[in-house]
Amino acid sequence: MPKDYYETLDVPKGASQDEIKKAFYKKAHQHHPDKNSGDEKKFKEVNEAYQVLGNEEKRKQYDQYGTTFEGAQGFDYSGQGPFGAGFNWQDFTRNGGFSTSGFRTENINFDLGDLGDIFGDFFGGYSSPRKSKRQRGSDLEMTLEIDFLASVFGAEKIINLAKNIKCPVCHGNGAEPGTKIETCPVCQGSGQVRETQKTIFGAFQQVRVCANCGGEGKKAATACRRCRGLGIINDEETLKVNIPAGIKDGQSIKLSGQGEAGQKGSPSGDLYINIIVQPSEIFSRQGDNLLTKKEISYSQAVLGDKVEIKTVDGEIYLKIPPGTPNNKIFILKGQGVPKLQSSGRGDQLVEIIIKIPKKLDRKQKALIEELKDLEKTD
Repeated sequence: MPKDYYETLDVPKGASQDEIKKAFYKKAHQHHPDKNSGDEKKFKEVNEAYQVLGNEEKRKQYDQYGTTFEGAQGFDYSGQGPFGAGFNWQDFTRNGGFSTSGFRTENINFDLGDLGDIFGDFFGGYSSPRKSKRQRGSDLEMTLEIDFLASVFGAEKIINLAKNIKCPVCHGNGAEPGTKIETCPVCQGSGQVRETQKTIFGAFQQVRVCANCGGEGKKAATACRRCRGLGIINDEETLKVNIPAGIKDGQSIKLSGQGEAGQKGSPSGDLYINIIVQPSEIFSRQGDNLLTKKEISYSQAVLGDKVEIKTVDGEIYLKIPPGTPNNKIFILKGQGVPKLQSSGRGDQLVEIIIKIPKKLDRKQKALIEELKDLEKTD
């Protein structure tokens, strides 16, 4: 019975790639053989499921046919298989294979070459001859929350991240220390093996990646006891992150080579850190400018005054001219946010809010009435 990879990762069939990746990390961490409660069999099943569902092309084949045709056994002879409805395999085999090209494929051995890319999925996962490429480690993504002033002036943050790292025992080469990495005895160092596959078309000879060494042409005489020859282990790593001055909410920082480590010395992926900036009770941001409000009394607006203004650098005094109207905006040059990709800083815009008293005593009312009478005579 075909394996249910969705059930293995415990995700719904319509799960996104991000959901599948998160489920894989969770399951892999849970069943990793290095843990006391680990289960090597389940760990391999989880990895197998992710290799299919984490690849869009393989997942599409799996969803449609229940297999990726890698190592598939046989075909659907009902005419409902991957060649589509209406294809009669009985007539095909009775006629001896291809008829339009004038030759039959009975017991003929030949190298598929580029045709392997076309028919490979239907003949047990074969493809045209090529060596296995070392697969780069996966990229990682995380969110980091910082306070407002850290976004203005920058900061240094320490984070702990669980991920695949280079094995500290074998240093990533997969070999037990003190043992040799030898030429693969199966492929003799070529990374490829030639095999014959019997199909309804006849016997086909094909070259495929060597399963013993994974196409590398070499293999450790004794696999590393810590990573079981993979060159990587799952562990927690402490990283120092430099937050640049002027970064905005929603922007990302890329740390090259700080993602998942690649197997057997392959390059590591990258780490993307999405920044969330906590809002400030005093400042709001508009590009590289900072916006603030300052309340003054009616008398200060009429007569003028010097008032304290809070900036990100500390407090300064702002001169309020006599007759300053409500909502007047003063510009404090260079008191804003450092410009992220250039020199200089933005400005701070201070909006004046005139406080109108809600309750007046008799003396205050008399003064206001007197002022009112004076305004009538002006």
